[in-house]
Amino acid sequence: MMQLRWLTILSCFSVLIAPSAWADSVEQGKNTSRNLLTERLRESQHSQHNNEIPHLHDIAQPAKTVEQWLSQTPSVIEVTGVSVSATDFGLDVILDTSAELAPVTSVIGNTLIADIPNAVLALPNAQDFQQIDPVAEIASVSVTNLPNNYVRVAITGVDAPPTAEVRTQAQSLILSVTPEFTEAEEEIQIVVTGEQDGYFVPDASTATRTDTPLRDIPQSIQVVPQQVLRDQQAVRLEDALQNVSGVTQITPRSWPGSDFAIRGFRIDEFSFFGTTLRDGLQDPVGTYLLELTSIDRVEVLKGPSSVLFGSANPGGTINIITKQPLPDPFYELSATVGSYDFYRGAIDLTGSLNDSQTVLYRLNASYRSAGSFIDFVENQNISIAPVLDWRIGENTTLTFSGEYLSLNSVFTPGQPAVGTILLNPNGAIARNLYIGEPDSNFDQNGIRVRAELEHQFSDNWSLRSAFGLRTYRETRRNLVFPDSLSPDNRTLNRRYLVDFNEQDIYSFATDIVGKFSTGSVEHQLLLGTTLARIDYIRSEGSSGTAPPLDLFNPVYGQPLTPPVEFYDSTSVSDSLGIYIQDQVTITDNLKLLLGLRFDAFEQTNRDLLEDTRTNQSGNAFSPRVGIVYQPVEPLSLYASYSRSFTPTIGLAFDGSQFEPGRGTQYEIGVKADLNDQLSATLALYDLTRSNVLTEDPVNPNFSIQTGEQRSRGVELNLTGEILPGWNIFAGYAYTDATVTDDTDSSLVGNFLNNIPENSFNLWTTYEIQEGALQGLGVGAGLFFVGERQGDLANTFQVPSYLRTDAAIFYNREQFQIQINFKNLFDVDYFSGAFNSLRVFRGEPFTIQGTISWQF
Repeated sequence: MMQLRWLTILSCFSVLIAPSAWADSVEQGKNTSRNLLTERLRESQHSQHNNEIPHLHDIAQPAKTVEQWLSQTPSVIEVTGVSVSATDFGLDVILDTSAELAPVTSVIGNTLIADIPNAVLALPNAQDFQQIDPVAEIASVSVTNLPNNYVRVAITGVDAPPTAEVRTQAQSLILSVTPEFTEAEEEIQIVVTGEQDGYFVPDASTATRTDTPLRDIPQSIQVVPQQVLRDQQAVRLEDALQNVSGVTQITPRSWPGSDFAIRGFRIDEFSFFGTTLRDGLQDPVGTYLLELTSIDRVEVLKGPSSVLFGSANPGGTINIITKQPLPDPFYELSATVGSYDFYRGAIDLTGSLNDSQTVLYRLNASYRSAGSFIDFVENQNISIAPVLDWRIGENTTLTFSGEYLSLNSVFTPGQPAVGTILLNPNGAIARNLYIGEPDSNFDQNGIRVRAELEHQFSDNWSLRSAFGLRTYRETRRNLVFPDSLSPDNRTLNRRYLVDFNEQDIYSFATDIVGKFSTGSVEHQLLLGTTLARIDYIRSEGSSGTAPPLDLFNPVYGQPLTPPVEFYDSTSVSDSLGIYIQDQVTITDNLKLLLGLRFDAFEQTNRDLLEDTRTNQSGNAFSPRVGIVYQPVEPLSLYASYSRSFTPTIGLAFDGSQFEPGRGTQYEIGVKADLNDQLSATLALYDLTRSNVLTEDPVNPNFSIQTGEQRSRGVELNLTGEILPGWNIFAGYAYTDATVTDDTDSSLVGNFLNNIPENSFNLWTTYEIQEGALQGLGVGAGLFFVGERQGDLANTFQVPSYLRTDAAIFYNREQFQIQINFKNLFDVDYFSGAFNSLRVFRGEPFTIQGTISWQF
């Protein structure tokens, strides 16, 4: 079997090489001049970029003693006069001073910048200097003070940046400026026809609700970009999150949705208050009805995030960002075929609906059908996701988006630990054994509708308001799952559940963002409010006993017993949040992040069978404080404190309401841009979850709120482009997650279930950049998950595993062919466990081939 698998891989590799050599011979002639132009553009862009941001290896070593520092610190020089005079070649900018100045020049757009250190502008009758249109082809000349004793001279050309020769005279500095005159040339148009390529993402919006560079955020955040999703041919959310350190997958790929733990704490998406966001709006059960063909990227903010998003899991928040319209036409068709009857077709269309490009659209649609290595398990998924972007005016944009999803799947209950992880005297349970019933369907459908208005009042103030409606329907959920294992270790006793659920989620958020200064201190202020309603329209079902199943000689289709338990209920949850955040720039290299939020929530439950109604309400404050210090621009040292809350629904024995669950995190870390396309992050955190429900020792049928759990860990990430064509996305996490307080003393000190102490992920690709094999690339991935506890009582362990993935791809202009190999060495591993009766196996070796065409 192994020889056949490697023969298959080598055959695919040879098929890819042959067309690349043929295509190159055809294209070589016409590509010669284009390659020269492309190389010149790349060199120009690389040179400009390097002038903007220094790298660590370019930074001189700082002084190490007080004496050295004092010797390096010159006295501040005053610039007492500024004048501009025309010359035969342009103009002279003359600065009057008492000592020699040493300007550093750079170019931004059409502006020549000369920054003068250890200087201050001290004009007799003005704070700064400005002259408009001094000569032809020069739009303006300005001289201003900057923080930290810098004087900036800015000379702006009309069509191009001017050049300057710097010379000194007695008590003056002269910049002899020569304008650049543009000549009529053949216009070269560069059309962008897709999202940003590459693995390196410099900024994100999840952590601050503003576009902020990642190195300025005092909290760990990882972004899985579009290029990683494409290279790995991601199908489900766990395919994306396998690249995020500290995130642990619990359920298998055959599960109807996706369950995770972040920094030790499980994301429970069937709670009333979820932790998944869609474009910044709360989206409960968002991981249970999802198709990645319409997704641009996935952002994961680690640790508490209630200050911006309200009730949230303390471990972290997942923000799923959808693809947005592009002004230039872009069309893509793709088809994928793989193991276990996997088929997927997708389209991606975008462009403008009018000549002025004020109305843009995007349409993503896909169909997916897949079987499984587990008997009887299969699913079909349909997704249609349109977006319309209307630029009403120069400063106002209105965006409408929608999505329809339908998922029909067979429920996967897992397998018992005895016979899989643990020894069974009857032998090992077959990998493909299904312990439910073949008609255990889990059918879901829903829609998302969103309207967002953005308005720019001025260069410094803007408003963003968004409304979202999310419907979720479980049209049929017929589940059979294990109840107990008989002493013979082969007879599995089972139960069944038949239910119907309807849920509507309404979300509304308004943000006002403003930039202003108080003296030399700069502020970016965020004021916002959110309203949300989760209407559980109906939750109706019944349960009873299903016939036992022989694990080693299964017989399906036996009749179910009549149901013995029934439920029928509705509930409405309302929440209001008000928040304020200030991103403070004290100096260029010292930044503060301050935030505070107030939330109030209320929930009404109705038991339609008992004809009873219960109400519960509460409120919580959630603060966040962070600081970032940058000794040099590409290096950030940060520390932060943040809290979260999660409503705890229910009553104690005495009838009192439970307090919200709280999360408290302390985090310190380092972020470094190793070059202009490669970054690294190191984070250390201490995260405590308090007000956890535990069993009431006096009244066993009730709970009390005395439990506490703590997670402490280290995370290291490396992301970006090492060399041209060589990308990497890697991470390591050490997680120490334990029970620190519980009414059951036997649990204190236990590890939280499904959380490995050590985990590691590496994905890297290389694409040949030139020559006969240009466009041919390979990818390889290693994913290690250490041993984990199978339950909170720590009665058994889920073993560790190392899974290997690989890819071969070939890009030629608008055409791409790609083959992905998952679990290359067919490792029999386990993704997680709910308890000793429900252990989930990982997927065996699979292969998927994709062909896509862009036009």
